[in-house]
Amino acid sequence: MSSTNHNKPNLTSEAKASANRDKLLGDDMKNRSSDPKEDIVMQSMRFVIIPVIILGLGYLIYSQIKQPTAKPKKPPGIRKAPKTKVIELHVENYTSSIESNGIINAHNEVNLTSQVSGRIVKIHPQFEDGAFFKKGTTLVELEEADFLTSVASAEAMLAQASASHAQEKARSEQAKLNWEDLGYDEEPNELVLRLPQLREAKARVNSASTQLAQAERNFNRSKIKAPFDGRVRKRLVGISQAVSGSTPLGNIFAVDYAEVRIPISAKEMRHLNLPENPDDPAVEITLHDALDEKNQTIWPAKIIRTEGTLDQNSLELFAIAKISDPFGRNSTLPALRIGQPVNAKIPGKILEGVIKIPRSAVRQLRRIYIIDREKLTMHGISVEPIRETQSHIIIQDDSIIEGTLLSTTPMHWIPDGSKVEIIFEETLKESDDAEDGKTTLISP
Repeated sequence: MSSTNHNKPNLTSEAKASANRDKLLGDDMKNRSSDPKEDIVMQSMRFVIIPVIILGLGYLIYSQIKQPTAKPKKPPGIRKAPKTKVIELHVENYTSSIESNGIINAHNEVNLTSQVSGRIVKIHPQFEDGAFFKKGTTLVELEEADFLTSVASAEAMLAQASASHAQEKARSEQAKLNWEDLGYDEEPNELVLRLPQLREAKARVNSASTQLAQAERNFNRSKIKAPFDGRVRKRLVGISQAVSGSTPLGNIFAVDYAEVRIPISAKEMRHLNLPENPDDPAVEITLHDALDEKNQTIWPAKIIRTEGTLDQNSLELFAIAKISDPFGRNSTLPALRIGQPVNAKIPGKILEGVIKIPRSAVRQLRRIYIIDREKLTMHGISVEPIRETQSHIIIQDDSIIEGTLLSTTPMHWIPDGSKVEIIFEETLKESDDAEDGKTTLISP
């Protein structure tokens, strides 16, 4: 009984404490339920603040990862000298040459005409376009009937005149005998001897003979023959066409040799020895096909004369070159064509003590860069060419001695006196290294 009474106060106190907690919780829930707007604001702040915090932490971590690590600085080194390819220059005697061009022309080209009038009855095969013919070959024949009539008529007139002349001659002789028979001491005059009649009869004979010769010539001219060895450019007539002395039958030209007019500028004349007088020797030149660059044929020719005046438009002098056997009829060379353009190479005077500079080594303002062999420094100098070709310029400069090194590598501006590393172009070799595939330059 005593123990039961003893525990009763403890249970009462626990019940009171539990009741107080329930009251507090009930009040808290009551307070929360009493303000719902505050709950919504708090929830919204949680959804906004938490992602912002996460993004901020992610950015800080990313920036730390991407921050470059400080590389150790290399100690300053010696700057390498630029490399340049070089060639050796040589002082030499240079045979200058001039390259020009021209058109192949026939040296003798004419329109073939007839000396008599008539109707064409035959055209021979040698009178077709492009055909060759020999001197004296019959090309065209005219109708012969009219010419034969003229010959027969002239022969009759000659026979009549000859008979009259014979009669007058006999009469003159008889008159002289009669005069002597009469016993006259003085000499008979011309009328007694019928000398005027005799001279008239003889003149008629001569006239008839001339007319016969003319008729025979006209008959022969009815066969129109080639005046020289040549070739037909174009035939202009046909069978049954009537022609006269002014009718062109065709255009023909000689084939024994051809000519080409080569223009030479005034500045190039001083480098050539051109024949100006009839006794001057001819200049040997070579001709190349200007239409086909792959044609390696070389035709020899000779400059035999120059024209006496300059061309009024270009102020150039034209040299006339002779090409023997242009159609290759007596040689193995391919034929040239009339009107074909050709390139001509003319040897000129020998230039002594000159230097050939590759065009690739010439910079702006005609400057070249030479290398000091001992100091390996580069210096630029200006040059003035005295001759130019497609690949070189020719200069004459006493300051450039035999064996001077010339830079051939294109470079941007480099000051005079700069150190360079030289590579000789003469020993250019290609590397077989498959990794880089570059060209290896080996210095001797």
